[in-house]
Parts: sequence; structure tokens; C-alpha cells
Amino acid sequence: EYDPNRSANIALIHYADGEKRYIIHPKGLGIGDTVTAGPDADVRVGCAMPMELIPLGTTIHCIELKPMKGAQMARSAGTSCQLVAKEGDYVTLRLPSTEMRRVHKRCMATIGEVGNSDHELTVVGKAGANRWRGKRPKVRGVAMNPVDHPLGGGEG
Repeated sequence: EYDPNRSANIALIHYADGEKRYIIHPKGLGIGDTVTAGPDADVRVGCAMPMELIPLGTTIHCIELKPMKGAQMARSAGTSCQLVAKEGDYVTLRLPSTEMRRVHKRCMATIGEVGNSDHELTVVGKAGANRWRGKRPKVRGVAMNPVDHPLGGGEG
């Protein structure tokens, strides 16, 4: 489903006890697929588990920075991290920016890559469409008057 508050799509999950919740939609997750969360979950797309149980080299998203705090990393459309190493109480992740980050091994992560990777290809179309989204225009300092900016003034 579409969510106006994020670049990724969301998926409605029906639990066995009748409860319904939304998750960030992983790439490759289809209607009717089973997803599980917890230490006994399978290593399949959409399943969440502690990082100590995820095999090395696996692509993951929706990563917690502190145990039981909730996902904070790799949540936008098309992003994913890779589990690189396990050392003691910590695991090492390669982030989309190629930064290596250590996170506690009990932190949860979801297997797979966030869907809607075509989000970056959407064309806004006109300046007014950005204004509808609350973005104001950026005016270069050189184009301003001297009273408005240190770089202002001059011909042109």
C-alpha cells in the first residue's frame, strides 16, 4: 500500500490471532506469503530475527540500533545493508553509504531489501509540485542584493 509519509511502500500483515499491523514492504514479498519474527524465524524475505542468527553476507533492512528500540536504519525505498562480520557481542554491517557500523548482536533486522526501488525515478514535474510538498525555493547568494547576502551585488 502507498504511504505518503515515506518513500517505501507498506504491507498489511495479518497475524494468526487476528491482529493486523503494517510493516515496510520488502522487495519480493507477495500476497499470501508467510512472514515470522523472532529467534525461531526462517531466513526468508520479510522475516525478522536477531542479527546473531542471520548468516554472514545476508542482505537486511529495518535494523535496530539498540535492542528492542525499533528499526532505525535502512528503511527508505530500495535500501539495504549487508551483514559482514560477527565479533563477540557485536556484528558489523556495511551500510548503503559503504560505512561499516557495529551493532549489538541482539538487535533485530528484517531479511531482504526495501521495495519500491524505482522511487528515485519519479519526476516532480514543476516547481509548484515541490511547493505543494512544503519545499521552498533556494536562491543563490550571488543573485541577491548586497544587503541580503555577503555574496550579493555585481552586474547580471
